[in-house]
Amino acid sequence: MTTPAVQLMNSLRSGNSTAPRLTWYGPDSERVELSGRVLDNWVAKTSNLLQDELDASPGMSIRLALPAHWKAMVWALASWQLGLETVLEGGRADFLVTADPAPASGGDGPAGEAQPHGQGKYDAVIAVALPALAMRWPGELAAGCLDYAAEVRLHGDVFLAHADPDPLARAIAGADGSEYLQQDLLDGFAARHDEGVRLHIPAGHGLEPALANALGAWKQDGSVVLTHPDVELTEKLLAAERIHGQ
Repeated sequence: MTTPAVQLMNSLRSGNSTAPRLTWYGPDSERVELSGRVLDNWVAKTSNLLQDELDASPGMSIRLALPAHWKAMVWALASWQLGLETVLEGGRADFLVTADPAPASGGDGPAGEAQPHGQGKYDAVIAVALPALAMRWPGELAAGCLDYAAEVRLHGDVFLAHADPDPLARAIAGADGSEYLQQDLLDGFAARHDEGVRLHIPAGHGLEPALANALGAWKQDGSVVLTHPDVELTEKLLAAERIHGQ
């Protein structure tokens, strides 16, 4: 049985798979452009890491303690492809994915929030180094904390699920309390956008709206340009990226 997330990944790697689908502008002039094929490769590698190394299976949950960033979008797509629930706010989850792994062993969370669960309460904690060229986590990690940058490249570019995701399982809960099932991702959670849109998404607005807008653009065979809050949206950038539509 298939789900909208699985169908979306099929569409991103087929057809015009070399066209840009996700472009990121970060600090220090960082620019990352992922075609549909490359985005699918990243999602497949991450899905394989979850399934083969962490024994993730449909119906489990994953806490994405990440800012709006291209790697956060990869993690969300991989989670939904597997049939996992993504948890964006505090709450119980089987796995923790974070750009700030130190609080996972106790204390305050990535945004200063109290962390009710220590590292031992997760099946696994995955540290994500955000710089595009990072080959490993820059420093020491606690015992049992997985280094995403070092591990993800060891996994295959093609994902074959061991078990079908359940379309009726929960995919994500919105900040307003709305809950969306796997079958609702593209026709409930995703924002509405024009066909073929080249959409600008400000990362400063948060991960939830970034995911909803990206899904809505990709559903319409469009693409997105995600910009870090420190990046100025100039006329030159708008013209260079051919941002249009809404």
